[in-house]
Amino acid sequence: MQILNDIGAYCWNTPWLYALLVLLLAPLGGAVIMSLDRKLTARMQGRVGPSWFQPLYDVFKLFGKSPMALHRPQLVYATLHLVFMMVAVLLLAQGRDLLMVLFVQAFSVICLVLGGMSVRSPYSWIGSQRKILQMLALEPILLIMILAVNLRDGSFLASKVLLNPEPLLLSMPLLFLAFLCVVAIEFEKSPFDLATSHHAHQEIVKGITLEYSGPFLGLIEIAHFYEVAFFFGLLMAFWHTSFSMALGLGLASLVFLIVLDNSFARLTSTWMLRFMWSAPLSMALANLIWLWV
Repeated sequence: MQILNDIGAYCWNTPWLYALLVLLLAPLGGAVIMSLDRKLTARMQGRVGPSWFQPLYDVFKLFGKSPMALHRPQLVYATLHLVFMMVAVLLLAQGRDLLMVLFVQAFSVICLVLGGMSVRSPYSWIGSQRKILQMLALEPILLIMILAVNLRDGSFLASKVLLNPEPLLLSMPLLFLAFLCVVAIEFEKSPFDLATSHHAHQEIVKGITLEYSGPFLGLIEIAHFYEVAFFFGLLMAFWHTSFSMALGLGLASLVFLIVLDNSFARLTSTWMLRFMWSAPLSMALANLIWLWV
């Protein structure tokens, strides 16, 4: 244990090594979470499910195919989508300004939307429009959550959260429930799976990534690994005082979302927007006012 602590301290005090480890381990963590998602979903549907390494197999298979693109800007947008998501994960892991993290993550999603709109496929356009509605639904809650962190800790820095001896969940219970809805949207869980989903029980035509193939679709899949790790890390941050409790909270939240995914059908984009701007946004604002008072 002492050796592990020494290695961890050395990595933390060596910025370039710490950044490299984050960029290498984050997509692997995202792949593990997606594998768990697929396994539990399959068991709930009475199936054996894919291999635990299936997400990695899928990516390796995509990079083994011949590169093809309908429109050259597609390639640029797919690359930028991955790069911005990597930067967002790295900034969060380094404890930087949460507002900057939010903006970088939003730029990544915008690049994906622009890539979907750079082709003439109507399915891709519909998927892009749905992705925009998802952003409109969840970004206000993320912003309120960051403002609440600033009210509690007196700073927008993510590192300040770790210095507070009180878990975020105790002071932000309503915001945590609202954030669960945000994670459901980002993980493409029913009833919010409107843009693209890897599950067979959702939609045959995938939407925003329909016109991507080969290595370029592989870039988007890797970016999704980073995205899953990013939001799972935020879930764990609600109980940052204990790693075991944080991991348990994240896994319990994931299982809840998987059960939700298999219990509800997908609903419309207008319903999603009305719902997110009513109950979750109201809970987030109520929690913010509570912290202010």
